[in-house]
Amino acid sequence: MSDDTGTQEMPAGSTGPRPEPIRFFGTTWVDHGNGYTARRVAVAAGSLAAAAVSCLVLRLAHQGLQIAAIGGFVTLLMVVMFAICSAMAFRHTWEGFTRRHDPDRQASLRGLLAVGFVGSLLAYFFRSLTEAPGERLHREEYDEARKQYEKRTTRRSGNPRNRRRS
Repeated sequence: MSDDTGTQEMPAGSTGPRPEPIRFFGTTWVDHGNGYTARRVAVAAGSLAAAAVSCLVLRLAHQGLQIAAIGGFVTLLMVVMFAICSAMAFRHTWEGFTRRHDPDRQASLRGLLAVGFVGSLLAYFFRSLTEAPGERLHREEYDEARKQYEKRTTRRSGNPRNRRRS
C-alpha cells in the first residue's frame, strides 16, 4: 500500500526492515511504482531549471561587480572561486549518492557546498537521469538489511540432538 506522497505503509502484522525514503520519491524507489518515472523526470527538470536560474543570478552578480568597477583581479577571483566550489560540490554530492558521508566532514564543508550550489544541482540533475538520486546506496543498504533479517529469522530444520558428532 502507498499514499499519494509515495511512502509505503507496511501491511498490518508484517515485520522486517523498512526502506528509507528518498527526498521527492518517498519509498517508490523500491518497486519503481506510483509515478516513479514521472518523479524522476520532474526532479531532473527541476534541478536543471534551478541550476539555470542560479547561473543567471550569478551572472547578475558578476555584472554588478563590473558596474562597481572593483577591478579585474577581484572579478576573476570570484569567478574562479565559484567554479572551484561548484566542481567540489558536484563531486561531493555525486559521491554522496553511492556512500554515506562522515557527519563531521559534512559539517565542515557546509560553506563550500553553499557556495558551490550550482555543482550540487547539476549532480542531482545528472543522477536523476539514470535513477532516483541515492537509490543505489539505499537499495544496497535495504537489500543487506533484508538478507540479515531473513538470515536471523530462518529456522533450523530438524532436531539438533540427532546430529552426528565428528
